[in-house]
Amino acid sequence: MTADDNAEPEVWLVRHGETEWSKSGQHTGRTDLPLTEAGVAAARSLAPILAEMTFDQVLCSPLLRARHTAELAKVEGAVRCDDLVEWDYGDYEGRTRKEILAERSGWSIWTDGAPNGEAPEVVSARVDRVITGCREHGGRSLLIAHGHLLRALAARWIDQPILVGAHLPLDTGKLGVLGYDRGVPTMERWNCTS
Repeated sequence: MTADDNAEPEVWLVRHGETEWSKSGQHTGRTDLPLTEAGVAAARSLAPILAEMTFDQVLCSPLLRARHTAELAKVEGAVRCDDLVEWDYGDYEGRTRKEILAERSGWSIWTDGAPNGEAPEVVSARVDRVITGCREHGGRSLLIAHGHLLRALAARWIDQPILVGAHLPLDTGKLGVLGYDRGVPTMERWNCTS
């Protein structure tokens, strides 16, 4: 561990700023879209909050919207982490939930995944690797990534199935903090800017 050896790890999560597709509700997995003006402003607004903290490790999705958010938030030393890339939506990339439900009643990314994309079990395994890495590294970690991926990670952090992520909305440009209370993994803050 790099921080106090007796301290339990803490993980800060930052969802990238708004893109045109996140604004319209289109599933944006691997399509590499830039931030909107509002997304740029939201990312910049994170800088003073994150500047108050010291991070023992910073991991970032390789996608442009996450990397640009890190840059605008003045986060230094971010290391590329391929496991933080957004869910692969396959045939549903660029489509809205409403459009998909019109063809496939009762569909949920959390239980059904996406045809020619990732199944929930695959995403769960990816976020479990990130969690294990953060716990083994110790100290305070900062992860800059994507909505569904970070929601899945939060669910798995608190030892719940990935499906619980459906109940954890995380808006663009917002953050969450995961920690521990008496040895039990907890969500300290969620979907906030302070």
